[in-house]
Amino acid sequence: MIRLARPEDLPVLREVERRAGAVFRDLGMARVAEDEPLSVAELASFAEDGRCWVTEEDGAVLAYLIAEVVDGLGHIEQVSVRPDHARRGLGRELIETAGGWAARLGRPALTLTTYTGVPWNGPYYERLGFRVLEPAEQGPELRDIRAAEVARGLDEWPRAALIRNR
Repeated sequence: MIRLARPEDLPVLREVERRAGAVFRDLGMARVAEDEPLSVAELASFAEDGRCWVTEEDGAVLAYLIAEVVDGLGHIEQVSVRPDHARRGLGRELIETAGGWAARLGRPALTLTTYTGVPWNGPYYERLGFRVLEPAEQGPELRDIRAAEVARGLDEWPRAALIRNR
């Protein structure tokens, strides 16, 4: 079941992201695995604004997604699924939920940034209808997001911005 996040979910979201990030270590991407999740306070701002959704099953949070508006488009800031629940469509369902949110706001597309060579990132999003958004097509806010990723050292591996029109 997908629902909006509640305050008591927020510490759990950090753990979901840590677990999801840990699998990057197996690809030699330790820096990604060690990247610190957003704080509870940062996650709270998404939850309070109705921009944080969780997938819950039998009372346990298995996945989450946070979204914002970037350059007038819906933007997926983070989507994480517990690895022991991967490949069940939970991420796809959350992305569709974010797409519905963006549509209700009149936003014509969804964007995100991701690793292009990681099977559960770039190729996965392309199967969901996203395409690489060339730097010349990116708005200033998305370029700022990409610059912050570079500054954090997250561009050690091929990374790109993607877009999916409604």
